[in-house]
Amino acid sequence: MNTTRNEALEAWMDEHGYSSNSLAEAVNGAVERLTGRLGGLDGSSVRDWKAGRVRWPKSATRRALEEVTGLHATALGFKPRDRAPSNPAAPQEDPDMKRRTLVGGIAVAVAAAAPGPAAPRRIGMSDVDRLQRRFAEIVASDHRYGGQLGIEQRAAALADEALNLQNAGSATQRVRSNLYACAASFRSSAMWAAIDGRRYGDAQAHMREAQALAEMSGEQAIKFRIWSHAGSMFRHIGRPADALAANDVARTLHITRRDPMFASLGLARQAAIHGAAHDRTGTRRAYDQAQDAMQRANPDDYRPVWLLAFYDQAELDQLALSAYLALGDYPTAEFHAHRCLSALRPHMRRSQAITTTRLAHAQLAQGDIEAATATAMKVPSDAATQHPRVSRLLQEFGAALRAKASDSSAVETWTAHTHDAWRAAT
Repeated sequence: MNTTRNEALEAWMDEHGYSSNSLAEAVNGAVERLTGRLGGLDGSSVRDWKAGRVRWPKSATRRALEEVTGLHATALGFKPRDRAPSNPAAPQEDPDMKRRTLVGGIAVAVAAAAPGPAAPRRIGMSDVDRLQRRFAEIVASDHRYGGQLGIEQRAAALADEALNLQNAGSATQRVRSNLYACAASFRSSAMWAAIDGRRYGDAQAHMREAQALAEMSGEQAIKFRIWSHAGSMFRHIGRPADALAANDVARTLHITRRDPMFASLGLARQAAIHGAAHDRTGTRRAYDQAQDAMQRANPDDYRPVWLLAFYDQAELDQLALSAYLALGDYPTAEFHAHRCLSALRPHMRRSQAITTTRLAHAQLAQGDIEAATATAMKVPSDAATQHPRVSRLLQEFGAALRAKASDSSAVETWTAHTHDAWRAAT
């Protein structure tokens, strides 16, 4: 057997950042989507392809590989059995052209050599990867600043960019599904930025578009994110029945049965909704179930970047803090606030500001005037003035402080702090 190395496949893998193991995993997933049965490839299978020991994979594997790469098997250097290659290489190929052919794929070389108009652009997973990197940037901005109109606008523009790629050239069904998922992800981030900024009319408009895009993508994780956000939105605007209904859509998706971490998040948000509805029993039950599901989750399972970026024990405690604060159980709320703050990751600046403000409310409700004031003064001035939810919570804190201890020195301290620190931040 001729074991000439498959340089075209190697070049494609290098360009798109695939190892032998990761390509095998991607192809196995594509086999499952095509046939209903998970493929049986591993890293050694791909190494056999690269080494030329397997010149023409089996039909199901070949179709799956074409789905992953967006290229025909022959463009990846594979050669059908008992058939000469349809486009043999020239005897003396220019080295630069060879390099371009290997890196860009045979389709690029053919388009460069053919007369007449250029071939339509091929949209591939590299385009999807670029959008996913931009999505990670949006997620990071949200956790640093939260609720900003600029974040909402950037996310909405990137959703449009992902949709525009659908009409920019040819693509496989896998790529098109991923583009819809990217658009849905960006639109759901625009939705969350609007919720966090208390722009609820805009949030509902983003929600409707995000839901339609998620359906076209068929991706369970993004469907979960959108419906879970919808539950949070309705909770914030005082519609707990709608909040429970939306959150239940998220919790009944198949992904919550496959991955306990998704189940945990759905239950944690359900606990917060029960708290807003003053359902003490429902809150406690949902929180306990969320904690149990988190403990059952495998930390090594693959999860989307938006979930990895924020959901952990600290976020579970923050949602419990919100629930117990709404219930008027201030000692339990304070317990969850301290536990959340001790575990928050450094990039969660928005969450730290919200949790600190809620802690101040819990302390004030228990009569700890001085401690509550000192806690509220720890909220960074930029968050206090620029984040709508934090600003409102602190305004409510100031009103409650004056109502509870109008003649105390704490009121004077708080008034001076807000006048000096907040004016400097604006």
